[in-house]
Amino acid sequence: MQVKDLTVEELKLIIQETVAETLQSLLIDPDEGKQVKPEVKQQLLQSLQRTQAGEQGITAEEVAKKLGLNWE
Repeated sequence: MQVKDLTVEELKLIIQETVAETLQSLLIDPDEGKQVKPEVKQQLLQSLQRTQAGEQGITAEEVAKKLGLNWE
């Protein structure tokens, strides 16, 4: 079947289905259902505790510099 053989409604339906499939593929979380490793969880909890205690982290500019990126 060719596009010229479709009705306007059939074409709209195909477009809607294509857009819905594309959006769904983009919105899927690849980490869904996975567990965080205990050591990562511990590091995150420690980071949160330091932040709550008022400790300052490193700035985004410092991170960029360490990665060899320009921060402007």
